[in-house]
Amino acid sequence: MKNAFILSLLFIILLCSCKNQTTIEGLWVVSTVKIGEEEMTPNARWTRLNSDFTQETGNGRFQHSYGTWKLNSASNELSIYNDNGLDDLNDPFKISLNDNEMIWERREEGQDVRVTMTRASKLPETYGDRILGLWSLENVTGIGNYFQQSDKTNSYIFFRWDKRFVIQSEKGRIQGVYNVHGHKPEVELIPYGDQLERDFWEIQFEDNYITLKRLNSDKTVTRRFKRIHQFPVQ
Repeated sequence: MKNAFILSLLFIILLCSCKNQTTIEGLWVVSTVKIGEEEMTPNARWTRLNSDFTQETGNGRFQHSYGTWKLNSASNELSIYNDNGLDDLNDPFKISLNDNEMIWERREEGQDVRVTMTRASKLPETYGDRILGLWSLENVTGIGNYFQQSDKTNSYIFFRWDKRFVIQSEKGRIQGVYNVHGHKPEVELIPYGDQLERDFWEIQFEDNYITLKRLNSDKTVTRRFKRIHQFPVQ
């Protein structure tokens, strides 16, 4: 009786272990996307496959798709259905699972598509997530639309959650909208009105600092900022 109990217990443990290794349920973060010979990996893309066969997909903290999923276990083919998106007219993904890595493969518009994912326990951060918040001006190099060498230390830029920005400097108050690139650490600033043109900036991250380097310029133009949590007294 005792031996039978031990054998049964070992069987249950083995069964659970095999199930954990082969299940595709959970949170997966995209590590690489290859379309043909070109790599086109989006920043912080993730998919969550729930046990009730619902799914959510997003980038960073922003969830932009939701729906259901279906796995044909006999052929290892995965179909994703988005309730708020377009119909997927391509064949299902052929999937393979190895420990904490999953690979989706299929052909789209005559090209081989290979998506590699890694199992995760929390959502990744996009460049847009990391740039959110209030930043105090620390250093100015070069001439540009925003901030000058003579700007006071209470000048700042505020990247709001609703994709609007606010700049306070010696030039006064400038407001507009911003777009963060989906693949690269770049931000586009689009000020309101006709006085200033839109600018494109590379974002360099380091701890509680960011440096914006202007891209649409033939000269070096940078603006370095430190993260703060209260608006400076003007």
